[in-house]
Amino acid sequence: MNETVRQQLQAFLAEQEQRGLLKKERVLTSSQSRSIEVAGKKVLNFCANNYLGLSDNKEVIQAAKDAMDRWGYGLSSVRFICGTQALHKQLEKRISTFLRTDDTILFSSCFDANGALFEPLLGEGDAVISDELNHASIIDGIRLCKAERFRYKHSDMNDLKECLQQSRHCRRRLIATDGVFSMDGDVAKLAEICALAKDFDALVMVDDSHATGYLGPTGRGTVELCGVEGQVDLITTTFGKACGGASGGCISGNQLLIDLYRQRARPYLFSNTLAPAICGGTLKVLDILEQDNPYKDLTMRNAKRFRSLMEAAGFDLVKGETAIVPVMVYDENKAVAMADALLERGIYVIGFCYPVVPQGRARIRVQLSAVHTQQDIETAVDAFVLVAKEMKLL
Repeated sequence: MNETVRQQLQAFLAEQEQRGLLKKERVLTSSQSRSIEVAGKKVLNFCANNYLGLSDNKEVIQAAKDAMDRWGYGLSSVRFICGTQALHKQLEKRISTFLRTDDTILFSSCFDANGALFEPLLGEGDAVISDELNHASIIDGIRLCKAERFRYKHSDMNDLKECLQQSRHCRRRLIATDGVFSMDGDVAKLAEICALAKDFDALVMVDDSHATGYLGPTGRGTVELCGVEGQVDLITTTFGKACGGASGGCISGNQLLIDLYRQRARPYLFSNTLAPAICGGTLKVLDILEQDNPYKDLTMRNAKRFRSLMEAAGFDLVKGETAIVPVMVYDENKAVAMADALLERGIYVIGFCYPVVPQGRARIRVQLSAVHTQQDIETAVDAFVLVAKEMKLL
């Protein structure tokens, strides 16, 4: 590395640290669970996407082991060359059945799925219309296509309608939205979005990564929750959150669209096939989800309990009805300091700062799981109160 670049990077990193924005990873010395070990200390985990508590589920782990024994460690290839096993087709069929779609295509992550979605479908003369708070993977996926770009204010249906009117001249139009917005925990207005899409002859895609498995009457996500099954053209989701917590993702939807992605989606055509262990574990997760899903109601009950106790204690929370409960701090340095102080008291959370959230909107994002006990929740709230009073935030 030349000296100029070295100095520039050192200056950037020093500035990030001075502003309290430097991200530092904490090293876990245990498996993911309701309680984890960090630096030899056991703490309660309140910031994982482990909504159903399946990350260390023994049935899921055994299914992953069995799949590895039967199908091997990896495929060493992409799908269309020599990387498709019967196991992959089985998983795609099961996901399609679960999400009530025509077909599904697998990817190594939902980030890859969102990176694959836009470019094959939209080109010059088309338009993509995106919620301003969409996940970074949607934003990056949109950047890869040559469609005209419109961005509407977060969940503002009047602004979305204005974007649809402004894009009438385009050949194809796609509305892109998260199902649950990961930093705020609110649900997209999918019923209204789908109604507008119908009026303006537009397509709809929903990234349901923070909803699949625990939202909706049977855990099928925001599309089910909002009563728009059959009206959403494309659903992307992950197996790395509620559905076991490992990795892997997919696009699920209309048959013709999935057929298109098998021919043209670059992350599918040029990246290794999903590992057999992930397929086997995810199939077991789907078994659990389809057998009355005993965990999702616990997840929501725990989230409501935590939210109620925190509001009663006087904390400023972003309104929502999901397992994501953002505790607003606003100041970046204070959010990081508060998370560190909570770790000292046995509560594992992370301070979220720019660029993950807008400047001046720093927070601690608390995520509830089915495996948290009532005592865990009360312990966490007590720690928040103690730390907030010490920092004069309450």
